[in-house]
Amino acid sequence: MRTEFAKTVLAEMDADPRVAVVIAAISRDLFPRVDRVIDVGIREQAMIGVAGGLALTGLRPVVHTYAPFLVERPFEQIKLDLGHQEVGAVLVSVGASYDDPAWGRTHQAPGDVALFDTLPGWTVHVPGHSDEVGPLVRDAIRGDGRVYVRLSMHENAQGYPVGQGVTEVRRGRKGVVLAVGPVLDRVVKAVEQEQADVTVLYASTVRPFDGDGLRAALAEAERSDVMLVEPYLEGTSAHVVTEALEEVPHRLRSVGVKRHLELHAYGTAADHDAAHDLDVVGIAAAVRAFFHR
Repeated sequence: MRTEFAKTVLAEMDADPRVAVVIAAISRDLFPRVDRVIDVGIREQAMIGVAGGLALTGLRPVVHTYAPFLVERPFEQIKLDLGHQEVGAVLVSVGASYDDPAWGRTHQAPGDVALFDTLPGWTVHVPGHSDEVGPLVRDAIRGDGRVYVRLSMHENAQGYPVGQGVTEVRRGRKGVVLAVGPVLDRVVKAVEQEQADVTVLYASTVRPFDGDGLRAALAEAERSDVMLVEPYLEGTSAHVVTEALEEVPHRLRSVGVKRHLELHAYGTAADHDAAHDLDVVGIAAAVRAFFHR
């Protein structure tokens, strides 16, 4: 995904003199050109401040580093230098929630999307395949809003259309499972393993949330039961699902990175998925408990 992101940004830089890249040491090799590429070193707060200044001059900044250094460490600058000044930027992260756990807790940020929910006006993309990255990043750069793109080192077997709300991957009658980004393949395997008669929806864009698409899928089902499976903090999108279904009596189960589990043995990404019940076994158990009642 990161390679596709860099290729897309470099092409946009050639076509549009407004596009500038701001990084903080990480991924320097992906942007070898000197013009309109600013490396601030390991000064992540300054990185966002520089992006805000560029945006105020009419440029379109693309800011990139690991998720905790892009979102958590400079969150005050995101809130003030971009949001409060009402200027646009494209923030693109890698590494979250725990894609590369060998680097330790400092490189993990399962709460990144939840943090953006505290700020108005952000679009959030969570692509699940490298084929989805180019269109999402290209559209973000060509716009003028505030956009967060969450890249992953893990992806589904295939990409799906982006920019059109949720995509139906599997049709069923007993409810809906909404899978976000790179967890889709695991969700489909879990549903098939449990022989659950449910619709599987896929979303690569979570803000704004496609409430119309979810309601339409539930209208075709016998039950208004929704399972939300996200590759970050569990329940992050529960509030937007609830808002979308405020006039529909429903049940909701959230699956994601557990809120009260702090792992100190870093292990592998697969180890973390298993601990958080985000592997096929854990998702299948959640499907069985929620839908087979």
